[in-house]
Amino acid sequence: MALLDLLGRRWVLRILWELRDEEAVPFTALRTRADEISTSVLSTRLRELEEARLVERGDDGYALTPLGARLLHDLAPLNAFATDWSRRR
Repeated sequence: MALLDLLGRRWVLRILWELRDEEAVPFTALRTRADEISTSVLSTRLRELEEARLVERGDDGYALTPLGARLLHDLAPLNAFATDWSRRR
């Protein structure tokens, strides 16, 4: 699967964003943070992110892998652009 294909899937960026600050987030807490996502879609997206080695599941829940953390770091300029762009609209 191509990375941009994965990142373009609904909820993927939101899931990565919700995992940005903590070591591990339990499934139910992640579901609560992204309250519009169904449990089946969340499970599917987490499985896809695990297969891509961006997220890992441990005893305490889900967390970014070092590769996932690097991806978010590398996307930071896009986030800055989006913030600036939204102010100018």
